[in-house]
Amino acid sequence: MAEIPVYVISGFLESGKTTFLSDTIQDKDFLDGGLSLLITCEDGEVEYDENELQKLKVKKIEIEEEEDLTEEFMLELQKTYRPARVLIEYNGMWNVGRLINEALPNPFTVVQIITLVDATTFEVYMNNMRSLMAEQFKITDMVIFNRCTDQTNQSFCRRNVKAVNRRAQVFFEGFNGEEIQEEPEELPFDTSGPVITLEDEDFGLWYVDALDNLDNYVGKTIKFRGYVYKPDRFPKGVLVPGRFAMTCCADDVAFIGFICQYKGAENFVSKQWVNVTAEIGKEYQKEYKGEGPVLYAKSIVLTGEPKEKLVYFS
Repeated sequence: MAEIPVYVISGFLESGKTTFLSDTIQDKDFLDGGLSLLITCEDGEVEYDENELQKLKVKKIEIEEEEDLTEEFMLELQKTYRPARVLIEYNGMWNVGRLINEALPNPFTVVQIITLVDATTFEVYMNNMRSLMAEQFKITDMVIFNRCTDQTNQSFCRRNVKAVNRRAQVFFEGFNGEEIQEEPEELPFDTSGPVITLEDEDFGLWYVDALDNLDNYVGKTIKFRGYVYKPDRFPKGVLVPGRFAMTCCADDVAFIGFICQYKGAENFVSKQWVNVTAEIGKEYQKEYKGEGPVLYAKSIVLTGEPKEKLVYFS
């Protein structure tokens, strides 16, 4: 049985999902061949043009409760309509992971997940519903911040996405859908010289930027305080000095850091605090599933713990 591609468009109410999908289905190349199913999971202010949907061979199905979107329901839709593709306008308050893992059986295959965010309300949502926003970012492929203005803090937006999903692409659009040129990242530390010295609170920001812009750091020396992670399975001469970071809420704390090669690594054990001076390189590592940052330590010395043990991304 041929696979049926599924496109999931998620986001909170009034984030622009309907407008985005209305524009998308106008692309004749995208809808070329066969019937398209459009599953909508909430009612916003913008409505679809039913006549236009009919012309484009798009069948709209409305879902009111998350529990109604089940494997059995999707199989019944497949049997009834034999769709060439499925577009899901997903309710931002619902669990995307449940949709992917429980409600989409074969032959439905998720091709792309796009999350839309109203830039004018993003900071308020992050301050009041951080965990819900983070859940939307965790498994998305692309985040589009729309309704951007000159006052939109692109760095704040980008960091909060990358903190929970470093592979997600991030784009910015204006009120009329025009693409906004990305501003260079505003960093609280100086990267212009050959040596970069991090304050304790800046480790998380450097970690995210190094993942996204590694070439800007290769060959430079980094100095920072880190917490040693060194399990028994690590080869001789390798440890990871890093920090614990809060990605979305107090209950979601993860250790972040980069592989570090050091001849004296056997002198250190997990849970020690150290000052690291290392050259930044780029290597293939199976832990990264590709090329990524590697630290070649020039010195590692024991030190005391910082005043604040957690780091943040904004």
